[in-house]
Amino acid sequence: MRIETLVKETLDLQGFRVGRVDGGTDEIVVRIVADGRYAPRCGECGEKAKYRDERRERRYRHVPLWGIPVTLVYTLRRVRCKRCGLRVEAVPWAEGKQRFTRAMSVTMAEWAKLLPWSHVARMFGCSWSTVQQAVKAVVAYGRERQELDGLTHIGVDEIARKRGHVYMTVVYDLKKSRLVWVGDGRTRETLERFFDFLGEDRSKRLEAVCCDMWRSYVNAVRARAPQALIVFDKFHIVSHLGKAVDDVRREEIREKGQAHKDLVKNSRYLWLKNPWNLTGGQAERLATLVKLNTEVHRAYLLKEMFRRFWEYKRPGWAKRFLKLWCAWAVGTGLSPLRKFARTMLRHMDDILNYFRARITNGAVEGMNNKAKVVMRRAYGLRTAESCATNLYHCLASLPMPELSHRFA
Repeated sequence: MRIETLVKETLDLQGFRVGRVDGGTDEIVVRIVADGRYAPRCGECGEKAKYRDERRERRYRHVPLWGIPVTLVYTLRRVRCKRCGLRVEAVPWAEGKQRFTRAMSVTMAEWAKLLPWSHVARMFGCSWSTVQQAVKAVVAYGRERQELDGLTHIGVDEIARKRGHVYMTVVYDLKKSRLVWVGDGRTRETLERFFDFLGEDRSKRLEAVCCDMWRSYVNAVRARAPQALIVFDKFHIVSHLGKAVDDVRREEIREKGQAHKDLVKNSRYLWLKNPWNLTGGQAERLATLVKLNTEVHRAYLLKEMFRRFWEYKRPGWAKRFLKLWCAWAVGTGLSPLRKFARTMLRHMDDILNYFRARITNGAVEGMNNKAKVVMRRAYGLRTAESCATNLYHCLASLPMPELSHRFA
């Protein structure tokens, strides 16, 4: 197959044709000429227009063939459009003033899902900003065509963008396990920007929102989607209970001094791990510590008893158990458990919504781990905008531009 044929097969050249091909193993230069049988089109509105004059030739980077750089050369024409006036003509292989073809843009963007942008830039012999523009163009195309009408159950969480408590709010579709929206910060205003993006009609279709007990998120959901059930995430609640147990252990060590510290040394995760995940040696050590009848042992027993809460089928029975458990926790006199119990009672209605819509942020935590991998792999994205673009590109399952060929 000749190079001219390959170019025709991989590019939309309606209204244009291949003039000639020059070059060798260092670079392949393909000269494109206008086909006189077709009228030029306006570069702004795309309508047919009258030829005015020619500009200087422009070079476009195309997908390499056998590792050899391919450059398209074309002399752009100016046209007079009835609607837009004097404009540069539109070409079907590139967008606007971009100096690389649409196929090249999609190719770089596909590689950018797997490699850092700097590696992709070295692979294709271009700058980092060129790869950034390619990814931005593909993400913009996909977000304009993203299907969100079936969005009913969402998970909201925050993810650290960099050190120093710099966060981004992420919203996921819990049914399709995909990223829907990313915003800088974790305030009420941040999440309200998501509802602005979603629109009033789609916001009214939300049935349930799973999040942690961060007051800013709760207030934003109640203000913008009051019909949606707010379900406090099971895994965050369990995490808070584990932290309370660990705080009991720390307070007990501070009160009883060095001798007790030596006795319970390296026992932190014995109290926090699930019993069935303990190794043989860990189980034996825990059995020994249990005989000491320490305060952390009482906290541990309450933690294990709390597992029964998630086994109930009806909200009424779950509410009855939760009240009884909170009374036991307050009765222990252990301040971390009493604080946790008061939190449970204060947010009881939203916690019980779990039994009305059994959704959790388990999928969110899994996708957050993927997001952390994407951000760590990028390691050069310093702005929130670039970070959000990369997350959309890798996690949002956005539709890609259609080309005349596909990439393996």
